Amino acid sequence: MVLIAHISDLHVGSINFDEDILLEAIEEVNGLNLEAVIITGDLTQNGYYHEYLQTAEYLKLIKTPIMVVPGNHDARHVGNESFEEIFLHRQGTLSSMDRKIKIIGLDSSEPDLDYGKVGRAQQQWMENELIKAYKMNQYKIIALHHHIIPVPKTGRERNVLTDAGDILQSIIHERADLVVSGHKHVPHVWHLENTTFVTAGSVSSLKLRGKDVNSYNIYEILDEEIRINLNTVGGTSNLIATYDNKCAVPEL
Repeated sequence: MVLIAHISDLHVGSINFDEDILLEAIEEVNGLNLEAVIITGDLTQNGYYHEYLQTAEYLKLIKTPIMVVPGNHDARHVGNESFEEIFLHRQGTLSSMDRKIKIIGLDSSEPDLDYGKVGRAQQQWMENELIKAYKMNQYKIIALHHHIIPVPKTGRERNVLTDAGDILQSIIHERADLVVSGHKHVPHVWHLENTTFVTAGSVSSLKLRGKDVNSYNIYEILDEEIRINLNTVGGTSNLIATYDNKCAVPEL
């Protein structure tokens, strides 16, 4: 079994950011035997350089390898340049130690805009990475900030990917196993064809809907299934979905 944590929407620099909650969440994930931590954007509130520096100090506390992709807030005020300087790449890949799992990180942000877009060049790159992972019999995870499928109980849909249809087709056709995102601050799970789509809540922003609390996801990836757990910061861990793994093994 492999454990992967998924945190999102830190919003460092916001009046609604709670440092104590973030530090508690980091302490919790450090107490797990994790293979990696995926962070799906909105690390900062305004994309300011000093917010990035503060965020980087928090992320240094995480003891496992991390995959970080930017969100729409991170692309404000030339924040895309700051992201590249501090985190080096706005897209990339991360493989598990045993090479059985491959995380493909995408940049869905657009400078100073709230909606997202992957774009044709990055879409082609993603497809090629999925094909390579499939040939190597790797479990394939896509990580990006913007959701591809609308999330229930989040109000009027405004900020889904502008090229969601094209990206969704590529993901399904190239047999991604798991797609993780953030953005809406609402955890939810969809299952389409043989791919599981999971959104995360906000780990440390108090800008939450209704009675939602700060949370993060834990993915238990086994040979035959994936278990999706919703962990509330300082609270409980609840299994919210289980699906068979059907995409990881190539057809003979």
